Amino acid sequence: MPCLKETQQPGRRSKRAKVLPISMDAGFFFERAVSSLDRFHYDKALKYFRKAVEYEPDNPVNHCNMAGILSEMGDYEASNAALSVILEKIDPAMTECYFYMANNYANMDMFEEAENALITYLEEDPNGQFLAEAEEMMELLQYELERPAKVTKIKSLAGVLEHDRARELLEQGKFTEAVKLLESIVEGQPDFWAARNNLALGYYYMGQCSKAIETIYGVLEQEPGNLHALCNLAILYQHEGETALLLELEHRLRKIVPFHQEHLFKLATTMGVLGAHDVAYRHFRRLLKDEDLRLDPALYHYTAVAACNIGRFTEAEVLWRHVDRLEPGSEVSEYYLSQIEEMSAGTRPVPIHYHYHLPFEEQIKQWEQPGEGVPADLADNPLVRSSFFWALRYGDNRTKLQVIQAFGLIGDHEVEEALKSFLLEPNEDLYLKDLALYVLRSLGVNYELPVCTGEATLMIDPSQTSPQLPIWKHEWQAVLDLASEHMRSNTDIKQQHDLESLWVQYLNLSYPDTPSISHIEGWAAALEYLTAKMNHRPMSYEKIAERYGISSSTVRRYCRRIDEVCGAEGASKTIFPMCK
Repeated sequence: MPCLKETQQPGRRSKRAKVLPISMDAGFFFERAVSSLDRFHYDKALKYFRKAVEYEPDNPVNHCNMAGILSEMGDYEASNAALSVILEKIDPAMTECYFYMANNYANMDMFEEAENALITYLEEDPNGQFLAEAEEMMELLQYELERPAKVTKIKSLAGVLEHDRARELLEQGKFTEAVKLLESIVEGQPDFWAARNNLALGYYYMGQCSKAIETIYGVLEQEPGNLHALCNLAILYQHEGETALLLELEHRLRKIVPFHQEHLFKLATTMGVLGAHDVAYRHFRRLLKDEDLRLDPALYHYTAVAACNIGRFTEAEVLWRHVDRLEPGSEVSEYYLSQIEEMSAGTRPVPIHYHYHLPFEEQIKQWEQPGEGVPADLADNPLVRSSFFWALRYGDNRTKLQVIQAFGLIGDHEVEEALKSFLLEPNEDLYLKDLALYVLRSLGVNYELPVCTGEATLMIDPSQTSPQLPIWKHEWQAVLDLASEHMRSNTDIKQQHDLESLWVQYLNLSYPDTPSISHIEGWAAALEYLTAKMNHRPMSYEKIAERYGISSSTVRRYCRRIDEVCGAEGASKTIFPMCK
């Protein structure tokens, strides 16, 4: 084939033709399509997008672009057909196509189909790119369909909704339930740092400090500056007596000035707990300048506590009076205002706890009274519940006994779990464990539980009044029921338990020569009298006889019979076999 060349004229420089090759590929047609869209030439744009699909039929983006222009042109059916090709043949993981399809169906007034596509998007899409838009569309569909949507889960929010629920449980003081939920979240999403921080708090509230520290270390390995983790770790260092580590961390925290309200509050409360009251006071005063927080009585209380601890007693009094105005009748402000003069004079120690409730000792005085019970606002307060958990794990035996009694009055699932865990502690007093079993029985637990008794672990059914006796006679129960009925209104759980333990002990030691029970009132009166004496309550034979409608000599006679078997006026034992 001859080669054509340009003829060279004399005196002119030869020129070579320059040809720019055009690459006819998908990218070329995509650019053409975009250019047409910019000029609102939708027909041309559609033609170019279709050419892009022809050149790269396995590229889902090309199909998606074509579906988009079809939707813009109002051809919603064709748009959904293109989207279906992507999901069925090319890339089923391109879940945003369901959102586009939902839009198309809605534009065709096919609301049922739109809802189905939108639900599929929410349940399958891992990124949630159109989550806000999807929620708006769901509201529209609910209005059009006149019923709520059928969404059961939102994949892009996996763990988020559960985490919100776990936080609610922590705030409600339901620590065991919260921890179980948080553990499952963290297992599925190891980098969910907020969940890990709250899991550490859950462990801390339950007294499991080593697990809490380990959890926080896991967060700080990945995010060394995570403020919530650093604050939680400081509290744990303080509790564990890690003085050197605490001083180093506290020095670091003193230099931090958070911008966000949540971080500022976290740091303020942490510094207060650590005893850095000057820093806590400064941060709390900053928070009081926030309009959104000026109606929060707890914040004024925290600031007052910090003020007390740095010697600003007049200011603390003003702050507590403001608490009283925000929450008239508040026991907290009333209590501290009654103490402020003595604190200022140095004759009463200043408060060291920042919790917005009465000191634990004052709480004890309230629910230690027979028949008073635990006030609902205290029972539902997570900080109070947390103090109960702490006291059950770290308090002395008297405090633990009081907590177990309070748990019997609260009586929810969280209490049951705490008492079950208490039964597994090897070094706890067996009398306290026996009382815990009694409380569990009163809460309806009627199956065997493992109880660690030091060297051995027994399986004990709390519902059995006496696991040692091969039988339990109706008349024995009648005596117990009558005495319990008389005592219930003016005694606490401990005394009710002691009465039962004394009766069980008497029957155990008498068996098989147990006496015939012909005078139920006499035996019941004797049990109540001896139980009162065991607990140092004033009681006379005459008074107890009047309560049961019998003679004082009858009460004395049955008391003597029980004392002859059980020893010095009812030195009650526990139900554990080795503890007779």
